[in-house]
This record gives sequence, C-alpha cells and structure tokens, in this order.
Amino acid sequence: MTASKLIALLPGDGIGPEVIAQARRLLEFYRDKRGLPLALWDLDLGAERFMKDGTTYPKEIADRIENEASAVLLGALGDPRVKNIEYARDILFGLRFGLDLYANVRPVKALSDRLVPLKGRTAKDVDLTVFRENTEGIYVGMGGQFKKGTPDEIAINEDLNTRKGVERLIRAGFAFAKKHGKKRVHMADKSNAMKHAHELWYRCFFEVAKDYPGIEAHHVYVDALCLYLVQDPSPFEVVVTCNLFGDIVTDLGAALQGGLGMAASANVHAADPARVAMFEPVHGSAPPLAGKNLANPLASVLSVGMMLAHLGWPAEEARLEGLVARAIDEKKCTRDVGGDLGTREVGDWVLGELAKAF
Repeated sequence: MTASKLIALLPGDGIGPEVIAQARRLLEFYRDKRGLPLALWDLDLGAERFMKDGTTYPKEIADRIENEASAVLLGALGDPRVKNIEYARDILFGLRFGLDLYANVRPVKALSDRLVPLKGRTAKDVDLTVFRENTEGIYVGMGGQFKKGTPDEIAINEDLNTRKGVERLIRAGFAFAKKHGKKRVHMADKSNAMKHAHELWYRCFFEVAKDYPGIEAHHVYVDALCLYLVQDPSPFEVVVTCNLFGDIVTDLGAALQGGLGMAASANVHAADPARVAMFEPVHGSAPPLAGKNLANPLASVLSVGMMLAHLGWPAEEARLEGLVARAIDEKKCTRDVGGDLGTREVGDWVLGELAKAF
C-alpha cells in the first residue's frame, strides 16, 4: 500500500479560511473519490489563535511538518486587529526560512483573453514564470533603529545575498526552463545602483548560464522589466530575481493575468523535490471581504494543482488549470473576474465539473 502524503492545511486570516475551504474540498475529492493517498492535517494557527493564547508557530508543529509532511497549503495571513505582525512573520518565515524553501515559483499565466488588461495583447502574450529568491535579501530582518521617534532617527535594513543562495535560485530557473522547453531566462536586478550585492547576481547569472548553452540568458534592470511587462510581456518566459524585486514583480504579473485572485504559488527546495513544499494563493487576507462569500477561490484551486504536480500527479495540475480557464470563459467565477458567483458556489462548480471528468 502506498504511504499517505500528509498535507498540512493552514487557512490563515481574513478570506484565507474561505478559499482554503474550497481547496480542502478538492483534496477531499482526490482522496475519497480518486483514491489518491492524501492525509489532511488541519492546523489552528493565525490571528485568532494568537489573540486567544499568544501562539504563533510552535516547535512541535514545525518539527512535524519538516519530518512528516509532504506539503503545506497556506492561506493568507494578516488581521487588522493585531497591530504587531510578528505572529504572521513567525508562521510565514518559519515555513519559508525554517524549511529552506528558497525558490518561490510564481506562474504568471493568463487563462482568458478578457482578463488581460493590456491593449492589443491576449492571453498567449502572458505566460511566464518568476523565480523569486525566498530566504535571503532584505527580508531576513537584519538591521535596526536608533533614536526611534526622534528627529535624528536612523533606520537600517541590510540586503543579504550569498553566493550559495543566489546561485541555487538561478540554477532552479534555468533547470525549469530546460525541463519545460523554454528558450530564454531573464535575470532582473539593480546592479547599476546596488553595486556590490547585485553585482553578485549579475556575475553569477552569466556564469551559471554557461551550463545551459541551449537557453538564452538576458539581463534586465528591474525597473525596466516593469516597463517592458506592461508594454509587451510576450518575450519573457522565465525570470529570476531577488526576494524584494520578486515580491514586487509578481504582483505586477498578477495584474496581467487577471488579478491576485488568479495568482498561485509554490515555495520549494528546488534541488530536492522530495522535501516538504508549501503552496499558497498570494492574494492577501483582504479583511474587508472576509465572511462575505466574495473572495475568488481560483488561485487556491491553481495552488492545489501545483501541489498535486509536485507530489507526482502532473496531469491533475493540467486538469485543474483547464477547469479554471473554463470557469473564466463561462463566467462561473466571482465578480472580480467577470462572474457573479460566490466563493462557495465557484467551489461547487469546480467540484461538479471535476467529478464529470472521471
């Protein structure tokens, strides 16, 4: 008998529980109706738990995830009732940094022409994947404040980049391009302004590119990349970049594919796919929408697809992507992408159509 793959479910805050509930229904379908060896583990972590007893990310949970889980499905974190976001940082960074999930993989793929906001462009022009470095950069939290709250206040954050961290992320991007038949990889930095840290990115990128002679290697400054993406995104297939710039560029990319409600992601240790990975829709907790059955669950559906592919069932990712594309085309979707259904009703439709496929 095949051992079950343990999936840790962390719904999070705001609209997180609503969209992750639809994702859980998908996983239940694959477990109960299709016989995939999945075991679901529901975690009570997030703002509500923090406000109740101060719990953020307990060591016993972190240890079990690292040693027993195959994947984590994470909802959004953030609640306006909690002014200090350290609880969310403990959870999110505990997963990303603690599990060394150094590659944040963000597909930027439009599934319908009508979702593309660019004049004269169609869905075929928006199909790229961004590899964002996930464990270094300015998000490591190195720095501090001096004379806080005074006119002489000083605030410093350090941008930490190591050869190991930069190279392994770049290699992940090139390996992905080779595996999926992509012709070019772009690296985005600000080596003209951040002379030391990003010179490392520039130099390392072209050194690694020599190991992939069949793939074009292009350098672009990140501000220029943002300009080019809204002029014509079609030349871009794979983009590798640092933590901060990847965070910014992928939100711009989400706008090109129909909004954050369509944006899925994976956080992986690309050199060792057998290690636990984390998957998440990246739309944020959107507190004003919480509890109103308005949130778009399609990013969570696509995130489940990425998870199933990672766990060894790539055909299911293609199947779920096809269903999401149909949901958009047939307007069986939420208002933000042109439909009039609620969160739960979109989940009902996806599950109904998925059942027909078998």
